[in-house]
Amino acid sequence: MWISCSLICLCLLLTAGCTGTADTGTSATPTATLLPSTLPVSFNDTPIQYADVNGVSLAYREFGAGEPLLLITGFSEVMEDWNETFVGILAGQYHVYIYDHRAMGHSGDTDAPYTLPQLSDDAAGLMDALGYESMHVYGVSMGSSVSQQLVIDHPETVRKLVLSSSTYSARLNETKKLYDTLVACAGNASQPLGLQKEASANLAWNGSYDGLSGITKDVMLIVGTADEVTPDAVSVRMAGQIPGSWLVRFKGIPHVGSSYAPEEYGTTVLTFLGMNETPA
Repeated sequence: MWISCSLICLCLLLTAGCTGTADTGTSATPTATLLPSTLPVSFNDTPIQYADVNGVSLAYREFGAGEPLLLITGFSEVMEDWNETFVGILAGQYHVYIYDHRAMGHSGDTDAPYTLPQLSDDAAGLMDALGYESMHVYGVSMGSSVSQQLVIDHPETVRKLVLSSSTYSARLNETKKLYDTLVACAGNASQPLGLQKEASANLAWNGSYDGLSGITKDVMLIVGTADEVTPDAVSVRMAGQIPGSWLVRFKGIPHVGSSYAPEEYGTTVLTFLGMNETPA
């Protein structure tokens, strides 16, 4: 059933509009998660650690305690591009891990190109290297694509899944701005090699649309209505394909909304992760 925004996130600002498709199985009103008091995190003051995964050394940092939550970053971004307030809010209740994709930031590389399914294999391999069979997962932008591939290829590794600023392909009419950016980076010798590889992997990705309807995990899609890279219409379409998924749309927020509204995004994620419900 569709449940209203007031039942999902009472604590959100009035500028946030949202709908969902979760079936709680009861008529009780869920309790919203209030914004917790959190200690700030500092990337500069947090040591970088390394894990050997699928032939490369992946760099990561960790914060907080509790159930594990893996944050998967987007195209061209590294660990330091996460918003520290957003990470701090999540780390107030979860053991949060952030990492650099292969060939990016502090992580290692090989001479070979790679694919988005390889990046999803890396995410699964990192969980295993850290001693976990599964984690909650938050993927943003390209990280959302990696997360979709992860839950399709390795469903046993995902507890709950948040897809932020998402698309199921870079080759949609709505994602032309994204596609043009990827084309401009792929094979462009003036760009860092890691960026070229990421762009090429995105362009070669066959997409996830056919696999969305088979996802059985609890999923929330979150997007800003001012997102010009992965417009909210794409998330609406994806929500219609994923059984029992939540959809939260923030009015006027652009791409990678956690950088613009970290408190609201963080609280929304905590609310979703804290709900005890099963997809319809």
